[in-house]
Amino acid sequence: MADDGEQESGWTTMESDPAVFSELLKTLGVPLIVDDLYSLDPEVLAALQPLHALIFLFKWVGRTDESGGGAGVYDDHFPGFFANQVVNNACATIAVLNGVCNIPSVTMGTELSDIVSFSAGMDSQTRGEIITSSPFLLAAHNFLSPPPSISVDGPKPPPSEDAYHFVVFIPYAGCIYELDGLKRAPVRHGEYTEGGEGWLGKARTVIENRIATYPPGSLHFNLLALRTDPLLNLERQLAEYTSSNQTGPAAHVREEIAAEKAKRSRWAFENSLRRHNHYGLIHALLHGLAKTGGLESAIESAKAKRIATGRGSKDKD
Repeated sequence: MADDGEQESGWTTMESDPAVFSELLKTLGVPLIVDDLYSLDPEVLAALQPLHALIFLFKWVGRTDESGGGAGVYDDHFPGFFANQVVNNACATIAVLNGVCNIPSVTMGTELSDIVSFSAGMDSQTRGEIITSSPFLLAAHNFLSPPPSISVDGPKPPPSEDAYHFVVFIPYAGCIYELDGLKRAPVRHGEYTEGGEGWLGKARTVIENRIATYPPGSLHFNLLALRTDPLLNLERQLAEYTSSNQTGPAAHVREEIAAEKAKRSRWAFENSLRRHNHYGLIHALLHGLAKTGGLESAIESAKAKRIATGRGSKDKD
């Protein structure tokens, strides 16, 4: 969770975008990707398999109940990996680590592997301190953070009271767990049965029940799927179909590969824009407007649009 105050920790808010999360995983040396989830329908989830975790962004309302925020119960003896969030703005990376580090036999880079090994056996608060004091994880988290905005109209507007927070839902030891870095322990939401939809059917119920606690029509949520990168399997399928002269299936797989690669190209372009410092361009545009006498009217127009649209509040994580 974040706030609008000065961030002494250096952790910045992270955009809830699959390109950003997939780049974070790449930096961590984890060969998984993140995709947007617009539906929890079984056929949609089936198309994303193998699916390992669900990252859920929601509007924070400051629940303090000891039941874990719903039908779940705290599991103070959770044997897996769990880290608390101990600084503002770190919840996205904490959610990713709480998910990734509970996936059996997951591959990870040397830096992350060393952090996980070093924190083994420690309590969740201390583990959170270790994570957020890591220069490597701080740099990975902030890698795609945009530069601070430029204000052209004096003092900043009053901060919004809204805050948004990332948690992760995972299957572990036959149960669905919610790992929320702001809670004292993982929340166990009950057992699931193998076969059929497996853990995702139970997770859908839990998430839908959570959403149902908000007013009808609320759009204060986002859901991301942490999944195995499908490209390797698709390329393997293409090689098999090609070698056996199955032209129909091969053509279908080629289309899927092309779509995946197009998505990666779009992600790369979006991330390059996020990394780029646009101050030079902005300065040139403002200088040009000033030379032609259009700067003052442009500023007044921007102010009017800002007031008309109610902009100025900032989403938080």
